[in-house]
Amino acid sequence: MLDALLNPRGVVVIGASQNPTKLGYGVARNLVVSGYAGAVHFVNPRGGQLFDRPLHPDVEQVPDPVDLAIILIPAPAVPTALEACGRRGIPAAILGSGGFREVGPEGAALEARCLEIARRYDMRILGPNCIGFLDTHLPIDTTFLPLPGPIPGDIAFLSHSGAICEAVVDWARGQGFGISRLVSLGNQMDLTEADLLPATAEDPHTQVVAMYLEGVKDGRAFIERARQVTRHKPVITIKVGRSASGRQAVASHTGALAGQDEAYEAAFRKAGVLRATTSEEMFDWARALAWCPLPKGRRMAVLTNAGGPGAIAVDALDAEGLHVAQLSPETQERMRALLPPAASVRNPVDILASAGPAEYAGCLRALLDDEGVDGVMVILPPPPMSTAAEVAGALVPLIRGTDKPVVVALMGEELIAQAARLFRQARVPDYRFPERAASALRVLAARAEQLAVPHEEAEPPTGVRLENARAALAQAQTGENGFVDPDTAARMVAACGVQVADAIMAPDVGSALEAASRLGYPVVLKVVSPDLLHKSDLGGVALDIKNAEELKRAYGQVTRAAQPERSQARVLGVLVQPMIPAGQEVIVGVVRDPQFGPLVMFGSGGVEVEALRDVAFGLAPLGRREAEAMLDATWAGRKLGGYRNLPAADREAVLQAVMRLGWLALELPEVAEVEINPLRVLPRGEGAVALDVRLKLARQPQPNAVPAGAAEAG
Repeated sequence: MLDALLNPRGVVVIGASQNPTKLGYGVARNLVVSGYAGAVHFVNPRGGQLFDRPLHPDVEQVPDPVDLAIILIPAPAVPTALEACGRRGIPAAILGSGGFREVGPEGAALEARCLEIARRYDMRILGPNCIGFLDTHLPIDTTFLPLPGPIPGDIAFLSHSGAICEAVVDWARGQGFGISRLVSLGNQMDLTEADLLPATAEDPHTQVVAMYLEGVKDGRAFIERARQVTRHKPVITIKVGRSASGRQAVASHTGALAGQDEAYEAAFRKAGVLRATTSEEMFDWARALAWCPLPKGRRMAVLTNAGGPGAIAVDALDAEGLHVAQLSPETQERMRALLPPAASVRNPVDILASAGPAEYAGCLRALLDDEGVDGVMVILPPPPMSTAAEVAGALVPLIRGTDKPVVVALMGEELIAQAARLFRQARVPDYRFPERAASALRVLAARAEQLAVPHEEAEPPTGVRLENARAALAQAQTGENGFVDPDTAARMVAACGVQVADAIMAPDVGSALEAASRLGYPVVLKVVSPDLLHKSDLGGVALDIKNAEELKRAYGQVTRAAQPERSQARVLGVLVQPMIPAGQEVIVGVVRDPQFGPLVMFGSGGVEVEALRDVAFGLAPLGRREAEAMLDATWAGRKLGGYRNLPAADREAVLQAVMRLGWLALELPEVAEVEINPLRVLPRGEGAVALDVRLKLARQPQPNAVPAGAAEAG
C-alpha cells in the first residue's frame, strides 16, 4: 500500500543543496552513500551539480521514474512544491521542513492547506517536521542523519521524535545490534503510526517493531491494526506522558481514577503491544525477542561464577514474576562431576571463580537438557583464570543450537568488550546486569503466553434492550453537572442486563413511608440532589431502616446532611430501596476516553475506592478473557472466590456486569460516564445487584466517539 514511499523506483530531493551545512545536502549525501539502486534526482533553482548529478531547476524537468519527493524548503514554499509534485504525478512525499502545526495557528493552517493539496492529488505524505526514513536492507536513506548510519539488522523503529531517531542509530551501533527500518513520523499530517506499523511489520527483514510514542492520532485504528500485527510479530512501545494532568476534571470515582495513561495501558494490552518503561528496556526487549527462541514456561535457571550476582539474579527473576527452576537430580549430578566440591549445583548454580570455558559450557549444556528448565541466565563477570571472550566462544555454539532462550549478564566493561562482540555477532543478547537480563527473560515468557492465547472477539451480550435504554435517555432529566436523575440511570443500566435494586423516588416523608410500605422493611434511604455526587460522604445515606419511626428520623437526618451550613444543594427528596442481603461490594464504571472510547473500570467498591486504588481498566468491547483478567488483577476480583470468613460470591454475575456496562457505553455515545458503586455481589449463583447508579451524559458530541455497531470492528 505504501510502496511508493517505502520502496520507490526513483527519488527527487527538492531543496538539495551544495552547501555541506544545509540539511538538503545531508539528504542528498545519504541517498547516494546508502547504495540506493533507484533513480536519484536533485532540484534547486540555482542549478549546477551535486554528487555528479544535475541540479534541476524544477520538478517538472526531472526525468522518470519518480515515486517519492523529499521536500526540504521553507514551510511557506511547501504548498507550491506539493502542487508541482501533484501535477507531476508523484504519489508520495516526505515533508522534512518544520514550521507547521508545532509553531502555532498559522503553521496549522499551512499544514491544513498542504493536506488539502495532497488529498486532491491522492498523494501520501510523511511528516511534516520529520527526518524521513531509512531502510538498511533495500537499502535507502532519506534522512539527513550523520554518517555512518545503522548496521543492517532486524529491529524496526518508529518514532514521533526525530532527535531520538538520531540517538538510537548511534546507540544501536555501539550496542552491536542492527536496524531494519527507521521511520520518523513528525506531525503525522497524513500518515500516522497506525499506517506505518503494519507497513513496517510486513517487511521480511523486520522481526520486532519498537515505537516511541507521544500519543496516537486515531486510537481505535491503532488498536485494530496493532492487534493484526502482534499476532505475527512483537511490537514494543515506550509511551511518554504518564501523568493524568492532561485530563479534564471529572466527577465520578471512575473518572477520577481513569487517567490518560490508564487508557493507553488498556489500549496496549488490548492490542497485544508490549509496553516498556524506559528506552533502554525497550531495546533490551527488542534484542531478546529478535534473537531468542520463546520459552515454554517461566522456569529459569541461573549459571554464575559468583554468589553475589547469582543472588541478585534470583531476586530479579522473582520480581519479574518468573520462577527459579528446580533442577533434576540427574542435572545436578552431571554438573557435580564437572565442578570442585565447593561449587553449588542448586539453582542458582555457582560454579566458582576458578571456572573456565569447559565448566561454563558443560553446566550450560546440562541445564539446557533439563526438562524442568525453560530458559537460562548466564552471569559472566571477568573470570580470573581465563578470559570472558574464551568463555563466550565456548558458550555461543550451545546457545545457538538450543530451542530455549539464553541471555547473558556480561558484567564489567573493558575486560568483557571482546566477549560482548562475540555474543552480539552470534545474536546472543548480553546485558550489563542481572536485572536487565531478567527483564528480557520475562518479556520472552510474556510473548510466548500472548501467542498461546487464541484471538478473542467480543460478542454482544444477550438480553440487552438498547431500545429501552434509548427510551429512558429520551426522558432523562439532567442536572447542571450532566448527571441524569437516578430513575433514568437505573433504567438504562437495567436495560443492558444488570440487575438494579428496586427504588422509589419520594419527594417528602409521607411518600417515603408509603414507598417503604410497598417495598417492605427493612429499607434504605438515599438523598436525591442534582448537586451532590458522593452522598455517603455527607451522611446522605441511611441503612437498615426497620420501621416507620426509624424512617421518619432517617428522612430528617439524610436531608439535613445534604444541606450543611452555607450549602446551596437542592434536595428533591429521597430514594427508597429495599435492604439488599449482605455480600461483597465492588465498583464497576465506565468513562469515555476521548482517544479510545469507553474505558471500563472494576475494583474495590465503597467510599474508599479512590484511596484504595484497587482497580483495573479495560477498553470496551470486552471479551470474556479480558474481563476475567481485569478481575484477576485486583484484590476485589480475587476474593470473589472466597477469603477467610467470606463465602464465594457470584463471580459470573460480576463478569456479566463488567462486559454489559462497557457495551452500553459503546452503543450509546451520548453516555460520558457510568458508575455502579457499590455493586453488591451475592453468594455464588445468586447474582449481583447495583445499589447505587450514576450516569452522566456528554454535554456535546464526544471526540472520536465510537458509533453504534463499532464493536464488530473489534
